[in-house]
Amino acid sequence: MYLTHFGLTHYPFERSLQPDELFAGSAAREAQARLAHLVELRGIGLITGEVGSGKTTVCRQLASSLHPGLHRLFYVPLSTGNVMDMYKAIAWQLGLPVERNRAAAYRAIHSEVCRLALECRIHPVLVVDEAQHLRNDVLEDLRLLTNYEMDSQPRLCLLLVGLTELRRRLSMAVHESLAQRVVVRYHLGGLAREELPEYVAHRLRLAGTTLPLFEPGALEALYQATHGLPRKVNRLAHYALSAAAIAKLRQITAEHVQCAAEEVQ
Repeated sequence: MYLTHFGLTHYPFERSLQPDELFAGSAAREAQARLAHLVELRGIGLITGEVGSGKTTVCRQLASSLHPGLHRLFYVPLSTGNVMDMYKAIAWQLGLPVERNRAAAYRAIHSEVCRLALECRIHPVLVVDEAQHLRNDVLEDLRLLTNYEMDSQPRLCLLLVGLTELRRRLSMAVHESLAQRVVVRYHLGGLAREELPEYVAHRLRLAGTTLPLFEPGALEALYQATHGLPRKVNRLAHYALSAAAIAKLRQITAEHVQCAAEEVQ
């Protein structure tokens, strides 16, 4: 579409990046610092953010930062299923057979977590994505999975990831016990205004150019239209590059960004 026009090796705002290629914005750095603390505590953590704020990216960074000889991350994208659906998903991640009832499933997972921690010296980190969709009973059983009161140390680190609604859910009286166990909370916002030019330049550099393809006015228009949310920035920047290439221009203007914003609405 515009690769040849701008001399790019790939579409800069479409490709998923490897963990070592990710842009280290202030929000992402703060989230990583808090998650590192969570892993040390082996407690329950909460990461929330709007759609496209970078929650999945933060989870990928966490996974890449864990030492494989000390931790094992299990990613469970739960949604609207029941408690047994949750146990089946976790059991599958742990390589366990599926149990027929809730109590047996709980015991099997609990025993495997203890085995990993005590025999293998590996501490499991369970990441549950889209947690705002979880039923109340599922959230309660996730809390129960972190109960190792007979042990001197906690065994399982649990990270709940979801939209802003998840924070409201956990403030409800029915989830008071779970909320009291949360030791790390962080809400991901978008890129700061001053970070957005660095982010755009970073993505363009990975695609093979150091040229300032976006005019200052275009960068400001990009921020105004997206509030710095990475997914929205990527989408608008892609369409703005296409618009400039069609017009046979070498730089993206604020008008190109505005046209792109109207196109993707």
